[in-house]
Parts: sequence; structure tokens; C-alpha cells
Amino acid sequence: MRLPGTGNAADNPQERTPGDDPRQVPRAGNGRAPNVMRIGAWVPMRQYVDDDEVDFVIVGTGAGGGTLAAKLAEHGFTVAALDAGPYWRPLEDFASDEMHQSKLYWTDERIVDGENPLQLGSNNSGKSVGGSTVHFAMVSLRFRPDWFKARSLLGYGADWPLDWREMWDYYGEVEQTLKIAGPVTYPWGPKRSRYPYRAHELSASAKVLARGAEALGIAWTPTPIATLSAPRGDAPPCVYRGFCTLGCSTNAKQSVLNTWLPRALKAGAEIRDLAMVGRIETKHGRATGVHYHREGRWRFQRARNVVVAGYAIETPRLLLMSASSEFPDGLANSSGLVGRYLTVQGNQAVWGVFDEEIRSYKGPPSLAITEHWNYEDRGKDFSGGYCYMSQGPLPTLWGKTQATARGLWGEALVAEMQRYNHVAGLKVVSEYMPQARNRVTLAEETDQYRLPIARVTYSWCDNDRAMNRHALAFMRQALEAAGGREIWDQENDTCHLNGTARMGDDPRTSVVNADCRSWDIPNLWICDGSVFPTVGGVNPSLTIQAIACRTADRIKALAACGDLSGAASASPKRALAWAS
Repeated sequence: MRLPGTGNAADNPQERTPGDDPRQVPRAGNGRAPNVMRIGAWVPMRQYVDDDEVDFVIVGTGAGGGTLAAKLAEHGFTVAALDAGPYWRPLEDFASDEMHQSKLYWTDERIVDGENPLQLGSNNSGKSVGGSTVHFAMVSLRFRPDWFKARSLLGYGADWPLDWREMWDYYGEVEQTLKIAGPVTYPWGPKRSRYPYRAHELSASAKVLARGAEALGIAWTPTPIATLSAPRGDAPPCVYRGFCTLGCSTNAKQSVLNTWLPRALKAGAEIRDLAMVGRIETKHGRATGVHYHREGRWRFQRARNVVVAGYAIETPRLLLMSASSEFPDGLANSSGLVGRYLTVQGNQAVWGVFDEEIRSYKGPPSLAITEHWNYEDRGKDFSGGYCYMSQGPLPTLWGKTQATARGLWGEALVAEMQRYNHVAGLKVVSEYMPQARNRVTLAEETDQYRLPIARVTYSWCDNDRAMNRHALAFMRQALEAAGGREIWDQENDTCHLNGTARMGDDPRTSVVNADCRSWDIPNLWICDGSVFPTVGGVNPSLTIQAIACRTADRIKALAACGDLSGAASASPKRALAWAS
């Protein structure tokens, strides 16, 4: 527990409650789950035994699974949501230490190959109840409407089976839930409602972006971001501590852990931590439940419906590991597309030195943004778009970047670190093209559960390289125009995994339909970033949550008309009875 004046328990390991290591012992159980908003507190939790046939068992509690768990439970379905990661208490478990907080990443062994092997871990993969949102950068942006019909309207990629107008409504629902702090008016795209909370004050690094954009004659704006700019219930406003991507220890960050999941618990869902799912069982063409490992043994949870929400690597891995005599190529894979079209986003950066102190580590890293090149197609020699935003690397990350991206070491590295407080940078989130050759498959090697580990194969195409050149050249101009000198490029970074179980209108060219329902198995659903046919040029978390909200509403509608293949019908009275 936290002691007055001594920081968090994570800063003082000797003060921890004995036996309370959430990485070793599950915290959710015995009819209760952690109250993540209060030190040492609990909330009641409904629990199911393995023989209970729940309406929905959800694998993964991140942006897709956690959001869906809340919405389905509120619609009256019985829900058990399983996550391989620990159930953190941010107020007690998160330290002001970069190395310590690497515990939030999914660092289980994986194999990467291809012409441009991906770096996995801190920038694209989380292992925690709440998923990657526990350490995401909180940037919350909507897709450009044209991107939902990229093939038809823009001539590249694939069309989504969704209409942007419908998504606009769901974006609004998520923005209200997370109390996004943003500008009064947003410069790009169709009109939207005002963001729920006012924009944050600009940091010095954000002002660098603003100066550069104005010098080049393009629009910029404060970044819509999922950390509070005013109090909300038990959560305080952001104190600009700067550890956003390493776990917010104050709960100002509106992650799935402290927004959707408390709602899910209140509505009667069970959240089961440290529960690694290794196989989906099927019988007569239907999913019957999941095999999962918890507390040292394998168990089986029965379910009328199974939802996979493990993100773009673990989702196809689980589907492929669940192959059987009935589905020899894995589940939902009659198209042969499970694992294919893995699509990341470019994350290159430019950095420069400024005469004035910047101290870019203060506050959320991305407090100013421009989407100019997401909405302007003239003058491009590539398809797709990109945004770029201000940055705020902490010291250890900055030192690692100098060593890996520039090869600095010894005295040269020390000299560069002494200029740390005068450095500012711009970093892109760009739209790489979906390619069938980029994929997730199963390796022969196995992990601690004796399950095949994932092999992740990735290569850029010519369009990706052209976009990289354009983005780096333009950001360099912007940084120079803002007064930067000694500018250098960080060329080989990527972020945000998507694809591998794409949605579509045709079962021959997609894995799920617009409702995230498998074409092959009617009671198997996939609800995370893996259903993205294309990735767009913005961070994906808002879109994943919007899709989850839509999926829950569609399931409710399907149940009401008797098209849920045996699942129990939604019963609002059941949820209300539990909440009371």
C-alpha cells in the first residue's frame, strides 16, 4: 500500500503486501475485483464456474475486448472476459521508472522476419488487463471518411463494409466515454460535436510543431487526447508527469482499465486475469468454449459465443492454434486469410536541437498535431496519408534511441544526452499498404505453455518507402522552419499492429463480416484491430473502440430478432438486478 510521502508501493517494493504480485497471483476472484481508482479497495464481481455456459466468453480485455465486455454486459448478456495479463492497480503498482514499467509490454518470445522485421513490445503490444491502452499514448483520432471506401474512392487497399456516418456516431460515443480533451473546432473532416473536455495547454515541444506548421502554411491543432484536463469522479486531471506511455500512476489517463472495465464489472461481467487462452473448442461447426491456463492448470470455459480480441498477433495465433479435423487450417480460415494482411503504421521521426529549453518529457508526448497530409492528396507520389505530432521521449528511451538509431556510444552518447533538454522532434503515424505477404504464422518453437509461438513476417512495399521519404522530408522542413538545427532522421520505426482477420462483404476475401462475425462459424466473433482492412494515417484505438460499440449494438439487435445462433437473448433486467 502507498505510505504518505513515500511514493507508490512500486517505488518501495519492501512495502508491498506479501503475496500480492499481480504477475504471479490472480487478483480477480472470490467475488471481487480490484477497484483501480482507490488504494486497496475492491468492487464486487459476479463469477462463473467453468461449467456455466456464459453467453459470451471474450479473449482479451483491451480496446476491443474490454469495450465489448462493458457494452454486452450492459445489454444484459452474461460475459466472462479473460486476459493473459495481470490486473494492475495504477495507484499502487506503477513506478516513476522507465525500466520498471516495461512490465506493461507483451514481451513473450516471438519470431520476426521479412525484409523489414518489426520491433515488437513497447510501441505496439501490451500484456495487461486493459491491454495496450494501459500504456498507449492516448492520441484519439477519427478516420478520414474516404478511408472506409479506400478502394472505391481513392484507388488503393480495400473497402470497409462500414459507412462513415454510422462510425461518426460511434466515435462520438467513445469520445464521451473517455472524456477526450480536444479543441473547440477540429480543422479537418466533417463537422463533429465539441470534444467533452477542453484541450490541454501546449507544451514547449507542441509549440515547436505549431511554429513549423504555421511557417509552412498548413493547419495544426491541439491533439485530441484521452487524458483528463479537468477532474472526473475519482480521477484527477493530468499533472503532466510525462509517464503516459509507461502507465499513468494517477489515473488521469482514460484507459480501458479505468473506464470500460469498471462499467463491465458493474453490469455483471467477470474479468479473469492471468488467464492465457490456448485453444477454442468447436463441435458440429460451432464454438463451444475456450481452453485456458490459470493458476497452474488448464481449464475449459463453456460459452454460447466466443469473441477473440487478442489484437493482430495473438488473434490469428489463437485461431490457427485451434485447428481441428473439422477446421484443419484453423478457425474462420476458409478464405485462407487468417494471419494475412498484417498492416502496421510508419513511425519515423525527425529530431533537432533548439537554443531554448524544450524539456519535451514534460506532459503527454503528443499535444499538437497536423493531419494536413491525411486530407490533402495533391502533390503526393504515393497512396494513403499521414499525420505527424510533437514528441516527448523520457531519458532512458532517448538514450536507447541514440544508441540504436544513430550508433552513439561512450563519450559521444554522453555528450548528446547533455543536450537532452534542448531537443524537440516530430513523429509520423503513416498509412502503410495492406499486403498479403505480411502475415502471422505459427513457428515450430513453443512458449511456456507449450503453445506454438507466433512468427511475424513483414516487408515494406514501394508505396511505403515513398511515403517515408515524403514524411521525413516534410517534417524536416517543418522542424527547420521552427528554428531547429542539427536535424537528423529516425528512419526505421513502426507502430500499431492491425489486420490479420480483416472484415469485408465477401467471405472469399475477408474473415469476418461488418458485425465482426466469422463467415465460417456463426458464434465466433473477432473484435479488435485485426479486423481492419486498411489502417489509415491516424492512431487506431478510437476506431477499435467505436467498432466494439457497434458490434455490441449489432449483437443486441441480432439477438432481438432471433439470429444469435442459440445465445441467450439480451435481458436488461438481469444486468440491472446485478448492478443494484
